[in-house]
Amino acid sequence: MCALVQIRHPEFYIKLTTVWRSDFEVMVEVQPQILDRISTLPQDTIEKILTLIPIEDALRTSILSKKWRHCWKGMHKLVFDDKYMNMSSNSKQIKKYKFVNAIFHVLLLHNGPISEFGISINTNKKIYDEIDQIIVHLSKSKKINKFIFKSWSNDVIELYYFKRYKLPSVFFSFQGLEHLHLTYCVIELPLTSDGFIMLTSLRLCSVNITKNTLLQLLTNCPLLLKFILMGCQNDSTTQGDKCTFLELSERLPLVQVLKISKHYMEQPDAAVGMEKLPNSLVHLRILVLDVCFLEQNGLSYALSVVSSSPNLEKIKIELGLNGQPWVGQTCKDLLDLQDYSGRHLDHLKELEMTSFHYCPPEMAFVKFIMAKSPVLQKARIELYTTVSVDEENKMLRDLLRLTFPRASPAVDIIIER
Repeated sequence: MCALVQIRHPEFYIKLTTVWRSDFEVMVEVQPQILDRISTLPQDTIEKILTLIPIEDALRTSILSKKWRHCWKGMHKLVFDDKYMNMSSNSKQIKKYKFVNAIFHVLLLHNGPISEFGISINTNKKIYDEIDQIIVHLSKSKKINKFIFKSWSNDVIELYYFKRYKLPSVFFSFQGLEHLHLTYCVIELPLTSDGFIMLTSLRLCSVNITKNTLLQLLTNCPLLLKFILMGCQNDSTTQGDKCTFLELSERLPLVQVLKISKHYMEQPDAAVGMEKLPNSLVHLRILVLDVCFLEQNGLSYALSVVSSSPNLEKIKIELGLNGQPWVGQTCKDLLDLQDYSGRHLDHLKELEMTSFHYCPPEMAFVKFIMAKSPVLQKARIELYTTVSVDEENKMLRDLLRLTFPRASPAVDIIIER
């Protein structure tokens, strides 16, 4: 008896011819119809696949076929994250050793250019000396254009108080950097540093940095298009050393995306009543401000920044109260829309406000935006937990009534908790 069996698989197609004999011997003839697709993938496709998976999985691809055996050694993107690397052990010292050893092993065998390098470590891994060695090794390459350093912890208190990693001076020799992302570290520019003249994207989260260092760093990044400065400092020598938004804007002539934390910013008395900053941010498209409207000049500060950015397309305001309840102000900080009659946001499409407390300064800001934005499509307001249902209903009635000027006839107002 002869039976013909066909087996279909996503990657393979095999025809089995089975011949039964009287002595019950079985002979199976396998005739591949096509070669396996994994081995015949183009090199650029293989490289793309390797960049999209965790580096631990990328190393394992060496067992797939002879063609894949050494592909990982030429990866342009190397990102080491101890959250996802398998280091099964109860000992912190052993986990630390395995993580560092894995990085050194990859760098030792790597034989191609590295365009992106990233490292994410738990704060309990004290491997700062080893990171210095890694950066020294990478400094020999002129091809790195993206660098990421992150520290993380599930303990918020530990994140604030732990000793932050100080970048070595050799790090500032990466002149080809275009994207830089640093969290929970200390930045001190060496005297001989020329900055990062090719940098277009800079993200600093909870870094310790003095005002002069920050301004010098930005001055030496003339091509910067995206700048994010969030979080807070934990060094008493730098916490009170803040720069004004005016000083910042003077060094960001091309910026298109800007996110700023109030913990790094100072709003001087000179800004009171200033409707517009001297240097307009004409290229700015997306603005995210961390601000408290109950602080002195908080609303004026936000309005001056917004009014100086005529081409904004999205505004996000992350509100805070600093633990102070709204007790009602004399409201000299509250605005009369007539004072801003010459200001328009002709390109603004989206407004988002989080931790909204339903205070007069916050409502005044919403009304200002609606009065000055003819193409506004969406206004999303996320309420703070203390806002009652009655206050929410009152706010809805206030916003839906046509009792204040509106430039956009078809804006969707979304209120969420």
